[in-house]
Amino acid sequence: MISFNYLDYCVIIAFFLVILAIGYFAAKNTNNESEDYLLGGRKVGLFLFVLTNVSTWYGGILGMGEFSYNYGLASWFTQGLPYYIFAFIFALLFAEKIRKASLFTIPDKITEIYGPKAGAISALVVFILVSPAPYLLMVANLVSLIFNLNLFVSLLISLLLVLVFMFQGGYKSDLYTDAFEFFVMFAGFIVILITAYFVYGGFGFLKANLPAAHLTLTGGASPVYITVWFFIALWTFADPGFHQRCYAAKDGGIARKGIIISIVLWFFFDFLTTTTGLYARAALPNLTTPSQSYLILAEKLLAPGVKGFFYIALLATVLSTLNSFLFISATTLGRDFFYKLAGKKEDFLIKRYTNIGLLISAITSVALAYLLPSVIGLWYTIGSLFIPGIIFLVAGAYYPKLKVGKNIAVAEIIIAVIASATWLFLKNANVLPEYLSQIEPMITGLVFALVIHLYGMKIKDMPA
Repeated sequence: MISFNYLDYCVIIAFFLVILAIGYFAAKNTNNESEDYLLGGRKVGLFLFVLTNVSTWYGGILGMGEFSYNYGLASWFTQGLPYYIFAFIFALLFAEKIRKASLFTIPDKITEIYGPKAGAISALVVFILVSPAPYLLMVANLVSLIFNLNLFVSLLISLLLVLVFMFQGGYKSDLYTDAFEFFVMFAGFIVILITAYFVYGGFGFLKANLPAAHLTLTGGASPVYITVWFFIALWTFADPGFHQRCYAAKDGGIARKGIIISIVLWFFFDFLTTTTGLYARAALPNLTTPSQSYLILAEKLLAPGVKGFFYIALLATVLSTLNSFLFISATTLGRDFFYKLAGKKEDFLIKRYTNIGLLISAITSVALAYLLPSVIGLWYTIGSLFIPGIIFLVAGAYYPKLKVGKNIAVAEIIIAVIASATWLFLKNANVLPEYLSQIEPMITGLVFALVIHLYGMKIKDMPA
């Protein structure tokens, strides 16, 4: 049973108040110009770039606890290592090119290279991909647990916590609250890990109390399973958050260096979270709800007040991602749909349309989170269906040799999404042979997208 002392409540409420104060301060220093509101004036330096880049990467913190509890080091090998590799490649091959383009969003670039039709379709894809619903659900679940509220009320409270300053502050409010949350999330996990070390002991305790597979890199998983996770990590190249932060950086060098430094800090945070998950499994081997492994370990180890501090670390980890995804989602709707459809070019209208996007994104996120209250289900469905449709087009947008024609680009997005959706339906309906049912829908979508893209490159190079 998880319970909270008044000291815990004081720490948690103080955290919320600080978040609101930082967001409000940033809003006071934001004007109505699109570059300032959407990208902080493109003046983000290395320090802030790293803080926001690191903090927004970890929205699924409770899922990480569940994965570490169930599979041990395989959590890092599948959820950490592939992303470091692709983030490093992204830093070397894309970061400076994206900043040099001085655009606002991925659909901006798709429109520039492949035309308005592909741009509009990609805007819809990006809007769905960056749905804040999974992260809103995680924050709401924590709020519900802490304050003993029902899910719907918790969803509304969690949303209002970020909306109240996001309307006026835009990217700057997101940026500065992310920076504060960076320090909170690291500090909280350092505290619980040090406590676990002194209470239980070091590696000897883990080795004696963990299943042997938990201390192997693959956790006993098959090569196919591991390979699928590496494919999923290709999402890094089409991550709208990465692109947004590169557009906001002072220059391309800061974007490139910032991502490389972020990889080092991701490795450290993954060490903290994975090791905490290992301690949870070793100390609490029979949990029926592994998704709550961090919470139950904190209940067992941490004193009042300190436990509240760990909870704000969990909240900070998710809120930083919720802020960013909510704002990217709103930007995609406001700038890439409403502003372009309106046909008016007044710069101040972008903020107005983005605020409308915030409202729509907020309402749809509450509906999704309430009707589909499964974080893993939301991630799996959204990612599987929509990542394959744009990943190769993004590469072609920055490397002319990989570019395809406008009609091919439209076909690639649509067919890849349909292929993934069809495979997901067949897989869930249990009509596929067993050997085919092991193939993830995302892989099917990627194969279709790659075949279409290669065909598009081939006919582009054929003589007229």
